[in-house]
Amino acid sequence: MATRDEILKRDFSEAFVNKMKNAIETSHYKYGWMSKTYPELAQAYKCIAERLEAYEKTHNTEYLIDVANFAMIEFMYPAFKNAHYTPTDSDKSVGLAGGISYKELMEEGVVNG
Repeated sequence: MATRDEILKRDFSEAFVNKMKNAIETSHYKYGWMSKTYPELAQAYKCIAERLEAYEKTHNTEYLIDVANFAMIEFMYPAFKNAHYTPTDSDKSVGLAGGISYKELMEEGVVNG
């Protein structure tokens, strides 16, 4: 079984997180403290769909950084009073959109590990 370090080395991007941090810093100088804006003056979750649409049109991955940052902002400063974090099991997961994972193919015997 893979270790946490092995998994993160292969399937996690520190470069992506660093770009998130850089974008948050730049936004701070442009817009000020997030806590003074969200959720009273703006709602971060509303910005996610438009950034995804921009990515679909342009394929500019900068928009994916924006999506991640707006998701983080919504997590930190939720627009909904009853927002909560509840981990879900696989049976309640929305799963992969229009696809199947390599692991699922292995479990179904379609491919070999």
